[in-house]
Amino acid sequence: MNATSSTNTTAQDMRRTVQRSVLVLGANGRFGLAAAQAFDAAGWHVVAQVRREAAAGMPQRAELLRSSLTGVAQALAARPADRPQPTVVVHGINPVYTRWNEEALPALDTGIALAGQLGARFFLPGNVYNYGDAMPALLDEHTPQRPTTEKGRIRVEMERRLEQHAAAGRLRATVITAGDFFGAGTGSWFDQAIAKPIGRGRIDYPGAPELMHAWAYLPDLARAFVAVAAGPNAAAFERYTYAGHSVTGTAFVAALEEAAGRLGLAPSRGWKHGRMPWPLIRAVGLVLPIWRELARMSYLWRVPHALDGRALGRAAGPLPHTPLVEALMQALQQLDPGAASARTQPA
Repeated sequence: MNATSSTNTTAQDMRRTVQRSVLVLGANGRFGLAAAQAFDAAGWHVVAQVRREAAAGMPQRAELLRSSLTGVAQALAARPADRPQPTVVVHGINPVYTRWNEEALPALDTGIALAGQLGARFFLPGNVYNYGDAMPALLDEHTPQRPTTEKGRIRVEMERRLEQHAAAGRLRATVITAGDFFGAGTGSWFDQAIAKPIGRGRIDYPGAPELMHAWAYLPDLARAFVAVAAGPNAAAFERYTYAGHSVTGTAFVAALEEAAGRLGLAPSRGWKHGRMPWPLIRAVGLVLPIWRELARMSYLWRVPHALDGRALGRAAGPLPHTPLVEALMQALQQLDPGAASARTQPA
């Protein structure tokens, strides 16, 4: 081996030694994939737990861990010794909406055990279910959690377990609470309801147009997780709220119309607007479990709420914040590949 080759090898070894590593559980899921992309873009070594092959968009450099959640510990033990050991575990596991009662807490317990085994910090994306239908208009880290649904009670219990393990010195954990996801895939109110009929010139908004609602553009939220993970660990347990985009229904629909117009998707005869048929959803929910679950959470569209992100900003510094119209444009392009090639009007 010549001197140049030896020097290059040494440099590569040094980079491998100092490179930070993250284990993303449920990396094929919507949040998990966004987290894998964000950590990879920031230079982290990503260990992506997937049950099957990687989803489209998985970073090429990611180390795939093909395993069920309960088999992750064994799969980690079988990794080559020179692979970076994860110092952060991101819990991207999100059970099917109708199976939260059976699967959410066991999955969390498995993730906690993995983080404890690795000596890694555990990151959980939280949501506003914890606060119930009497929640105040502005939510922060100190807002009392008074859930009024079973899903809310499950979310409170998840955070309680993290805090309990942290207080006992068995875990270091961070929860970042955000509003409704949009962007980076499908599976949310944005793509399954609001923007679903946009190709027919219609936008359906689930709530009262004058009420504030909290949204989180998923690529930005994932980058916020990276920023916190890269910073100092101030406490064994940390809870933050992520401001995202908190806007009225009127403002959200107006931004969506502008985004669609820039992509050449605006209807020639103007937009039509619809509302969610909540009475029908409740009636059908008597026989269809998924509609029943949606009806139980309908208060989120009747109770105005926004998230205060100041504490998160102080902890992590300035965070990425894609303007709403631009974020909606990117979300629409991902939903409709044809829109990506449409004539885009200048901003």
